[in-house]
Amino acid sequence: MAVLNVIDRDGKAHQLETVEGWRVMELLRDQNMGVEGICGGACDCASCHVIVAEDWAARLPEPREDELFKLDELPEIAPTSRLSCQIIWSDGLDGLSLTIAESA
Repeated sequence: MAVLNVIDRDGKAHQLETVEGWRVMELLRDQNMGVEGICGGACDCASCHVIVAEDWAARLPEPREDELFKLDELPEIAPTSRLSCQIIWSDGLDGLSLTIAESA
């Protein structure tokens, strides 16, 4: 099974089980990683802000304009910041590494 590597807000590393076709936000939320996903994946709340590992950032699809606008509303972002609700899991992402950002 493909895995998602996550560093939580306390700096602890986790390997999460994944489900093809789910949003990364759903994987994080449902496995109690502290991500709320308040808007349910509508790219409207930024409560699922993550920082993707640099070696993975270019391998993901480019963010859409609405995701970039929402990220710009956050007080602090990183060059590889993404909204996890906008990343759809596929087994081609096996090993994706990210850090859950501080609460927005």
